[in-house]
Amino acid sequence: MLVVGIAGPAGSGKSSVCRLLSRRPGFVHLDCDRLAWESYAPGGPAYERVLEAFGPGILSPTGVVDRKKLGEVAFADPGKRQKLEAIVHPEVVQKIRRAIVRERKRGTRALLVEGALLYHSPHVPRDLFDLALWLEAPEEVRRGRLRAAGLPEEVVERRLAAQRELRPPPWVTVVDATPPPEEVARRVLSLIQGAMGGLG
Repeated sequence: MLVVGIAGPAGSGKSSVCRLLSRRPGFVHLDCDRLAWESYAPGGPAYERVLEAFGPGILSPTGVVDRKKLGEVAFADPGKRQKLEAIVHPEVVQKIRRAIVRERKRGTRALLVEGALLYHSPHVPRDLFDLALWLEAPEEVRRGRLRAAGLPEEVVERRLAAQRELRPPPWVTVVDATPPPEEVARRVLSLIQGAMGGLG
């Protein structure tokens, strides 16, 4: 089984490409955002530590962590963001490792691990991935995609600004994600097949 990391800034098309590829037999999509949310859901392994670090003000009336409130607190300060990542990212890595074992037993051919910060977090080891890809597109293209997804303008600009300095590390393969997702998915598939030894 090939473990493929797919990273890139907001609006680069990571989710769209992964959804398209996961329609293929033997391809499975793992969304790290979802794994992170699960880690600090009530009863999750990071819930109490996130609550202790950021206070009860991040909770909804039902006791669930309000991701918008958490984001406003954590991303307002680099130190707080790093604190959140130090709590959540190791839990995400454990979930990825368990998924690798599970999908390998199932006979999955390619596990697509999607996450913006896969290659920038000190808590995510490089050797987790057999193939590391970075989707890159101009900011205006990404802005248009985020708007088309229905995100409020202030959210679009906040997400773009937060990742403006995000750059691919030198050891990853950069994929031009400017074209429509179907074309980008074809390019990514070609790289995956190459890494698999040309198997279709």
